[in-house]
Amino acid sequence: MNPLPQSPLLDERALSKLRWRCRRGLLENDLFIERFFRRHEAGLTARQAAGLLTLMDLPDNDLLDLLLARREPAAEIDGPEVREVLSLLRCRPN
Repeated sequence: MNPLPQSPLLDERALSKLRWRCRRGLLENDLFIERFFRRHEAGLTARQAAGLLTLMDLPDNDLLDLLLARREPAAEIDGPEVREVLSLLRCRPN
């Protein structure tokens, strides 16, 4: 399987806007997202940000189902960017 093409890293302003957009109403989702940012924000790419924004368009309960691996992304949002970010979001702490 070929790796995804490289994408530029987000600058501070874009990262700040992304963090704001990722605020959720459901605490469980916020916990996943905060852990994701603690681990990955320094190397977050524009492609990953696009995948994350796609996930943020989902209702809270649908997002939580994806984060807990109760289901996989539906066809309309299923793409390599979403899959990549979802795997990073699902990764448990060591």
